[in-house]
Amino acid sequence: MSSVPDALRRALRVESREPRCAYCQSPEKLLGIPLEANHIIPEAEGGRTELANLCLCCRACNGYKWKRATGRDPKTNRIVRLFHPRKQKWSKHFAWSDDGTIIVGLTAIGRATVDALQMNNELITSLRRLWVILDLHPPKDS
Repeated sequence: MSSVPDALRRALRVESREPRCAYCQSPEKLLGIPLEANHIIPEAEGGRTELANLCLCCRACNGYKWKRATGRDPKTNRIVRLFHPRKQKWSKHFAWSDDGTIIVGLTAIGRATVDALQMNNELITSLRRLWVILDLHPPKDS
């Protein structure tokens, strides 16, 4: 597994208006820890270490995603590709629950990604609840 060169990490940051996880949309400034460079298509699946195949994501999403390129849609039980933040629009595959704490998968890709990356784990939903109270969440342009 190759490391992501500093130049590519800087390029990811430059293109981000306000750095947040490409998957769960958690803002870096609210997480309090730096976002990581993630291979959208894992190297193990032939993904390259280039800007077109990289995104910023939080440690939790990166850890759960790891070498995954696919996941199981819990509704249909079919194996589908996970969300591709560079080629797909977040709002087509995901939405926020009415209270702003839960990410709802709208499509097979969305549901499989929410499930595989555990995007509604107890820790992040607790943080989102606090962010909602402080009127810092959900992101307005998700």
